[in-house]
Amino acid sequence: MPSGSNKRNQLDDILSDKVSIMDTEDLNEDSAPLIEEEAQPGFCVECKDQAAIVFCDNCNEPFCEVCFGMIHRTGKRAKHTSKPYSVEKNGHNDADEMDEDEDTLVEKDEAKTDLKPAPTMSSADFNVGQWMENRAKYIPLRLQLEERKLLRLLEAALNVSEYTDHIDNESHTSKAKRIVAQIKELCATLTGLVLACDYKRGQELFAERTFDENEEFFQRIFEIGRRHKIMNPEKMRSAYGKLMYMLSDSMIPEVQEMLGFSCVAPILTVYGFLKERRGLGVLREDIILLATREIIPDGKSRMQIQTEIRRKEKAIEQLSRKYQSKYLAAEEIRHCLYSIGDNNAYLRENRDPCEKMIRYLEEYFHPKDDDKEYSLSIAAGAQGHRLSHDHETQYIYVNQTLKLWREILNEMFMLWTLADHDMLSTSNPYRLSQTGQGLHRIQPCPAVSREMHRTLFKAQKKAGTWIGSSVIHLGDKNVPNALIFIDKYNQVSRILNPICLTLDKLDELTNHEGGKKFLERKFGGVPQCRKAILADFFRGAFDGSGADNFYDAGSCIDGRLTSAWNWCSQIEQKSYFPVFLLTGFVGFDGGGWS
Repeated sequence: MPSGSNKRNQLDDILSDKVSIMDTEDLNEDSAPLIEEEAQPGFCVECKDQAAIVFCDNCNEPFCEVCFGMIHRTGKRAKHTSKPYSVEKNGHNDADEMDEDEDTLVEKDEAKTDLKPAPTMSSADFNVGQWMENRAKYIPLRLQLEERKLLRLLEAALNVSEYTDHIDNESHTSKAKRIVAQIKELCATLTGLVLACDYKRGQELFAERTFDENEEFFQRIFEIGRRHKIMNPEKMRSAYGKLMYMLSDSMIPEVQEMLGFSCVAPILTVYGFLKERRGLGVLREDIILLATREIIPDGKSRMQIQTEIRRKEKAIEQLSRKYQSKYLAAEEIRHCLYSIGDNNAYLRENRDPCEKMIRYLEEYFHPKDDDKEYSLSIAAGAQGHRLSHDHETQYIYVNQTLKLWREILNEMFMLWTLADHDMLSTSNPYRLSQTGQGLHRIQPCPAVSREMHRTLFKAQKKAGTWIGSSVIHLGDKNVPNALIFIDKYNQVSRILNPICLTLDKLDELTNHEGGKKFLERKFGGVPQCRKAILADFFRGAFDGSGADNFYDAGSCIDGRLTSAWNWCSQIEQKSYFPVFLLTGFVGFDGGGWS
């Protein structure tokens, strides 16, 4: 057993955030040191697969934007100087070239501001076509009526399946044989359901045909389930886990060989559908922004709403007529535009609560104004808090956490696609392990991890200063696999939405004399009630609490969400809980409470 000094990351270093988050993945302690290959010219020396755009003068090495920011974020490396990198200019180590112009040397923070930002809607050089194409690559296509019929059959088969009970256990029989038997049993159930619903169709599909001869049918029905779940996170709450674990097992080479066919097909996206039918020009029209926008009725008259609807439908018809061809029908174009519109609706429902909560934070609190009655300061050990922050530090910590959640949810369709890829990769095996929360499949998440680090870096870059740990748990006992990761961040809107609804409806309580008197007697009025709820939420939901032990709690990226769930579990004990009930609150997960 190696000594503690030989371990890659010491516990003290990890807890103090001295270790780069790009360098914290689990390693086998007994394995020999890895011999890393050198990066190709023009590529980052850290990740080796991204183009280098920054050259660190002190390290004398080129980095990509993400790796440079993460490695040089803290400690002495934060004082390193850098300059833009090009292969022609920095392809060799010339000491004279390092000193050629001191004016080109900039501090880390200045280097960050010089790096090209991601395009935004307000940028003068914003390219609608490029932006929309990038988005459409991860937007699933809305289900057709025929596909919805198959979806119901799939859900029915999964609901009666006991797949994980039979596979994820400590049985001594061959796991590969058990997997094959369970997959064939599910396929047989689907076959029977299709026959029961449409005998003629079932005869055409399955008469005198084996499972492998119906490979395309099974791939299609499983793909429909995955596509539907991405666009409707609140659906298939238990069935989706069985489906993904089954498909993950089906990609094991030994299982594939015994099964005789593949169950997995790529998820059908708007971009892939249009590209196959030579219709990508639809995505490059500026008018597509109008054709896919969501009509929000809040604060608008009926006439305004009808006008916006007519403008949207007119834009859809214009694009449909312009790009219809023998390869692409007008109805298919409309279907793609409605799918992009579904994505906009998803963002409003899941990302916008973060925006609203940020506005509440900035409206009712100020980092320099420490109102004793509504102070955000917390102390470790007091009222269950695990962190110690003064008012200003906690304000910044809450603000940057909400902005990070907003960035993650804005890219959730991309992260979900990457999670799907990680789980169904043939070269990404898992292992069963007790995590403290039961038996889980622990599986690396390389694609999700890389994108999460990019998203974190963007959030840190916008924040300027970062408070707390930057560790992202993926593929460990805290977040065992990509499926758990996706489910974890789907909870953000379930936490924030009920709070925002309660805060928005406080003014309506004053329309009733009893409600008005209650708020004035208990809190002093609506503004004071709203501020009391926000102050308690910003303190208790961002205090590092909620884990089973001290080491799993704290300010890490995933611990922030754990703290928020812990606060939700204590809502009934709050003095303002009656206010939530009066505004129609029924729970943080769409149901009641115990």
